[in-house]
Amino acid sequence: MSKKIDRYSIDNTDYTIGQDNVQKWGFDVHNPVFGFSIAIIALFLITAALVEPTTAKQLLDGVKWDIINNFDWLFIWSANFFLVFIIAIALSPFGKIRLGGNKATPEHSTWTWLAMLFAAGMGIGLVFWGAAEPVAYFTGWFHTPLNVTPNTPEAAKLALAATMYHWGLNPWAIYGIVALSLAFFTYNKGLPLSMRSVFYPILGDRAWGWMGNVIDILAVIATLFGLATSLGLGAQQAAGGINYVFGIENGLGLQVGIITFVTLVAVYSVWRGIDSGVKLLSNINMIIAFALLAVVTIIGYHVSFASIWTTLTGYIENILPLSNTFGREDTGWLHGWTVFYWAWWISWSPFVGMFIARVSKGRTIREFVVAVLLIPTLVTLIWMSVFGGLAIDQVMHKVGELGTKGLTDISLAMFQMFDHLIWGKFLSVIAVALVLVFFVTSSDSGSLVIDSITAGGKMDAPVTQRVLWALIGGLIAVALLWIGGANALQAMQAAIISTALPFTLILLCMCLSLYLGLKTEKF
Repeated sequence: MSKKIDRYSIDNTDYTIGQDNVQKWGFDVHNPVFGFSIAIIALFLITAALVEPTTAKQLLDGVKWDIINNFDWLFIWSANFFLVFIIAIALSPFGKIRLGGNKATPEHSTWTWLAMLFAAGMGIGLVFWGAAEPVAYFTGWFHTPLNVTPNTPEAAKLALAATMYHWGLNPWAIYGIVALSLAFFTYNKGLPLSMRSVFYPILGDRAWGWMGNVIDILAVIATLFGLATSLGLGAQQAAGGINYVFGIENGLGLQVGIITFVTLVAVYSVWRGIDSGVKLLSNINMIIAFALLAVVTIIGYHVSFASIWTTLTGYIENILPLSNTFGREDTGWLHGWTVFYWAWWISWSPFVGMFIARVSKGRTIREFVVAVLLIPTLVTLIWMSVFGGLAIDQVMHKVGELGTKGLTDISLAMFQMFDHLIWGKFLSVIAVALVLVFFVTSSDSGSLVIDSITAGGKMDAPVTQRVLWALIGGLIAVALLWIGGANALQAMQAAIISTALPFTLILLCMCLSLYLGLKTEKF
């Protein structure tokens, strides 16, 4: 007799999930062949990209613009739907459901929980874009949001608001949908912690067959490219900061060296696991980040507090116009910025969502949504307001290199801003350290997640598999930098958008599946 591993009830019908059913559909949660097959495919793509970078770049660019021109509406309106959907779930009676059952208790303290989800979800991006993105919108570096006139007070307010729009409620709603779905079906229904499990209400036993394989493969590919993009941005900024502070030449060699170093540290972290590695680094990360934010806020208090209010009011006033695709005249900005960001968050959602799910057992759905949606948004509001407000103020008053020359290098914007604050060099050194630690937490968190997906949802997969995925993530980041050369960001954008399109459709189906699953829960 086969050993049953769980029972799942939906629509008053019992479905038995046993080894006989699993093997019937060709899915074995104890078989690493599936994961290693994806790894071989990923390594082949990396090799091809390194050997023929020009061809790879042309192919990615062509696919990117085809997707943007035809499916920009899908990205924007899907993100709007995800935000409305998760708020509705939290406010409904479903919000009382506790992840893991009524007697479940949280496995991590609230501080540690928030630190881990925030470090995994936004870390490198906030540091990289905190000063650069608002300045880009304010000066019209690459178009302006809603076609506002550059270098005006209106442009300053809208620049902060648009930056907040890209980093606020919408991305965390995307993460929250995936995290909540995975946590619910894993802890309340006893299914493996894998993307395919979420679709059991729709697919039934077919979730363990080729349909489930497709879902998991798309999740892994999206995660790999989303993670690699963040690692590439982190390497660029860390290299820029090292060059700016210590005078070491910033080139592809230094960036690859940084990725190599950080990947090795991430390998050690994933070897130690969540409690000994990821949790420790996440807590260190948040301490450094909040210390840096507090110091910069106090130093620039004459701008910081006013910028927070400007960002908040601008965000509230412009969230609806920025969320609409009909009748927009700023399509250059919309395609170059918002579509890229939504694709980035969607590609990151399996990674961040699964990681949040792994550390969120014992929370009610309402508590979960409030924490995942509002707390990071509040921290992001303060961060972007302080860094972006100070950077815009320097540009407006022609202060320093950022003010006189404008945005010449995105990766250097924050360091150029620091250069004209007291303790500027010290702040730059701390920022470099912060980027590197964020770098490690993103890499090791992503590796743990990909390992779980490719191991069929097992949370205790072999350590060698975790190490393998950490190494592959670093290799893809190197490949994207190699393909893009001086325009590495464009190569990363192309990779992100290409992998995010099919996964957007998967997330929309996920919302239906989650609703069907929640309907079966007694509370």
